[in-house]
Amino acid sequence: MKKNIIYECKALYRDAFRVTGYEFGSGEKSVCVVGSIRGNEIQQLYTCSRLVKRLRQMEEDGKIRKGHRILVVPSVNPYSMNIKKRFWPTDNTDINRMFPGYDLGETTQRIAAGVFDVIKDYRYGLQFASFYMPGKFTPHVRMMKAGYEDVEMAKKFGMPYVVLRNTRPYDTTTLNYNWQIWETKAFSIYTTSTSEIDRESAGMAIRSILTFLSKEGIVDYRGHDGYISQVVEDTEMAAVRTRTAGLFESLVQVGEEVEAGQILALVTDPYEGEVLEELRAPVDGIVFFAHNDPLTYASTAVFKLVVRED
Repeated sequence: MKKNIIYECKALYRDAFRVTGYEFGSGEKSVCVVGSIRGNEIQQLYTCSRLVKRLRQMEEDGKIRKGHRILVVPSVNPYSMNIKKRFWPTDNTDINRMFPGYDLGETTQRIAAGVFDVIKDYRYGLQFASFYMPGKFTPHVRMMKAGYEDVEMAKKFGMPYVVLRNTRPYDTTTLNYNWQIWETKAFSIYTTSTSEIDRESAGMAIRSILTFLSKEGIVDYRGHDGYISQVVEDTEMAAVRTRTAGLFESLVQVGEEVEAGQILALVTDPYEGEVLEELRAPVDGIVFFAHNDPLTYASTAVFKLVVRED
């Protein structure tokens, strides 16, 4: 294992900003794995740290095949992580909206440019991603429909779902999109949580990545092949939205099967304790995403259900 600083810039009032990468094997640039880009992505950092430990042991055991190089970048934004702030501390900009970056631009543009210059030439790009809304997911692989997606390859991870979603204008400045433009096969890996550690889903993500790398002839790994992935279009999921704001109490968990009409959650008046709204399942399905914040706004998508077809 080689530990390198892949990007560094000086700071005015504290130690220099550094992005660290861990390199395994040698030869062609086969796989790059990126963990947290935002400061609240604790689960993504944790999963990467466990992957680094596992790959180090595999390298010592000779299980990384010759001619393949793997790079793991646990955190692209350690400054924000140090103070538990999701975006860049000084101007609240999102590094994952700055790719491919600009080396003469604002700080976050320079960071994106410096990091992307190192990671853009890998054959496969894997990112531990997070959602913009607070909540938990069923673990899955997600791809943007940018014209470069490869569904059959995504199934090789053996995760429960492969999710496809349409590209939005702001996606053109994300890491995943720009990896694809630079002809890297890019996949976003979602575990259950973001700002808290979920050991079980982190383990699933690591096994999925090693399974994928094994099928692509990059590592020697004999493990569980995982699931036969179900391919789902994001637009085909049934969203459950609130009509009112208040205290949010979920009655179901991610991965749970629900029936049409079943109560999924209660929204309660925060002062008087009266139930303002019962949120019910519109279809028979499986809970794919569930809001997990104790408060909710009105008109918020608090559940997404994969429609169950009999």
